[in-house]
Formats: sequence, C-alpha cells, structure tokens
Amino acid sequence: MALTFLEARERILREVGVRAPAFVDTVPLLEAAGRVLAEDAAADRDYPPFARSARDGYAVRAADLPGRLRIIGESKAGSSFSGPVNAGECVEIMTGAPLPAGADAVIMVEWTSRDGAFMVTERTVPPGDAFNPAGCEATRGAVVVPRGRRLGFTEIAMLAATGRARVAVFRKPKVAILSTGDEIVELGTEPGESQIRNSNSYSLAAQVARAGGDPEILPVARDNRESTWQMIEWGLRSDLLLISGGVSAGKYDIVETVLGEFGAKIFFDRVKVQPGQPLVFGTAQDRFFLGLPGNPASTMVTFEIFARAAVDLLSGRTESPLLVLQAALTNPFRHKPGLTRFLPANLSADGSTVTPVPWKGSGDLAALARSNCFLVAGPDREAWNAGELIGVLLK
Repeated sequence: MALTFLEARERILREVGVRAPAFVDTVPLLEAAGRVLAEDAAADRDYPPFARSARDGYAVRAADLPGRLRIIGESKAGSSFSGPVNAGECVEIMTGAPLPAGADAVIMVEWTSRDGAFMVTERTVPPGDAFNPAGCEATRGAVVVPRGRRLGFTEIAMLAATGRARVAVFRKPKVAILSTGDEIVELGTEPGESQIRNSNSYSLAAQVARAGGDPEILPVARDNRESTWQMIEWGLRSDLLLISGGVSAGKYDIVETVLGEFGAKIFFDRVKVQPGQPLVFGTAQDRFFLGLPGNPASTMVTFEIFARAAVDLLSGRTESPLLVLQAALTNPFRHKPGLTRFLPANLSADGSTVTPVPWKGSGDLAALARSNCFLVAGPDREAWNAGELIGVLLK
C-alpha cells in the first residue's frame, strides 16, 4: 500500500531520528559554518553587557524634558562617560555607547538643537526610551545557540560574540550516491543513441552537500546482479545510501531484490507523489538507504522532500522542517487529484506570484533548469484559478 506524502516523510523522520550522530569534531569557528552544533552554546556574559544607546542623541533624565540641559560630556562606542547625569544635565551619546549613570532615556539628536554648552528640546521622551537595558538580549549562562542547530551566518556571529574560536560540531554524514542502468555513461564518455550521461549522481551530490552531508559518487551499477550487489555493498559502508533508478517494476529493476540479499528491512516502497511514486526507504546492515526513481525530476524532488530529512537528522539536527511557501498563480492550474504533485515553476522576484513551467514529464531536465521552484499541488483539489494561492517549494 502506497503511503501519502506526509506519512512517508513522517516515517523517515521517525526512523532516522532515533539515531543521533555518534562522532563530534572540534573545529575552528569558520570551518563550522554549515555544520550542526554538538553542544549548547551559552552566553559568557549579559548581552548587551551594559545599557546601550540605540540612537545618536543625548542621554537624559526623562523628567527633565522638555528643557534646556547642560552638556557635561560624551559617551561613544568603546568609551563611556564616567560620571553621573544629575538634574538639568545631559551627555552627548552615540549609537552603541553605554548609557551613563543617572540617565534613564535617550533623546534623538534630530529632536534637539544645540546652544553652546546646552542641548535644547521641546520634546518629551518616556523613561527607557531609545536604549537597550543590560541583559535584555541574553543573560549570562542562557543558551544562545542550542545543540542541534545548523550554523548559518547569524549563529556564527553569536558564537564569535561569545568568544568561541573553536566549536564542537557533529561529523558530516557520509552519503554514498549510486546511479543504476546500462544506459548511463560517465561525463567524459560520448553517449550512444540510446545512452544518457550520469546527471543524477551530480545533482544528488550537489543536493547532499547543500544539505550538510559529505557525498561520494560511486561507479554506475549495471543492470545485473553482480554489478548491483558490488556497488550496494560499497554504498552500505556510508551512513546513508542513495540509489537512483532500478526501484520500479520493470524487468531490470533489481535493486530491491539485491537489497534483500543484504537483509534489508523496507519501511515503504511507494508514495503518493508525482514525480517519484516508486520510492524505497529502509535499512540494511545497520545503514539507511533510499531508492529514488531514475528520472531527473523524480530524483531531485524525492531528495528534497524525503532524503534531505534523513541527511538533516544524520547531521545532528533535531528537526527537518519542509518550508512550503504560498504564492498566487499567474495562470489557471488543473491536475488529477489523488497525488501530491511537485512540478517545475518560476517564483517571481518578490515571491508573490508563481508560474508553472511547461514540461514533458519527469525526464525533462531542460524544464527543470528553466525553473526556480516547484509548484506544490495537494492531493485533494483538482483546480486553481489565476490569482489563487498555491504551495511553492524552493529549489
């Protein structure tokens, strides 16, 4: 029985999620970008460590405004004013500078004028205005980047701010990529009339690397037991084996049979999606494998919606959200209900509209290259009018 899109995805998350990565590397901070943090990172002090001005202006006592206040000094980033601010006084202050003692607000310079040694304003500001209190962003000891978070530029900045020159991250999972079929030739070979170049292995390698895995492209497995057995045995030495092709119901689709010789436990072998209905997920010799359909669109789509989740969890992430946006169709769209379809489309630059890209089926690699996203048509609806919102999965 075929699983729905959500059922199949949940099964992968459940099975892979129980196997946390065992190996941790401690690496320089810049080498940690794109990796998954292996331990909670806590603040080494309050952030900000002092009351910090959010504007260029004057540090004041709010009760003194409006008024004419004597300017008694200056506070700038990296150099604070040491004395207190008393009644009738103010301190010129710059964005990011410490708020001096006695002041309880900052008034923007645009709301003031200067008369010699005095600041003059007709405005009022409430206490607490235009500065950030000490510790309002994070208090000392609070977790600022949690274990299991993939480190992007914002996380790297936070780790740098807390003084971490080296960080503990999970090892990248090894992902073996195996294309199958007598029709496939390598890139340096001129294909015959009935042959195609091995594009799937390269698209999958790019997708694996983008997902945080360490891809290894294996030699093509030919349509016979000996070659397929040898390559699967090689691939099962990795944390995850991705097999492209050979999982459908054709005469030469022998992948499932050979996997059985390795004691494979198959959780499902069909999903109600298009492209990509024949999809095999299981374990063999304590390693996970995914058998993906061989057509390019099927391979790419099933990686993004299924295999990426496995790579995420094997990388140490605690979750693997699938972000489906909503955009308005520029043209009417129809499909046959029953399957969740992921079809090539182009999302506008502002993300507000989406236009389906004409294609000739899951082997149409040129249409995929002309698109920048996948339109997501749910299984319970047949038609959408122009202007209606529909799901969009970014490439």
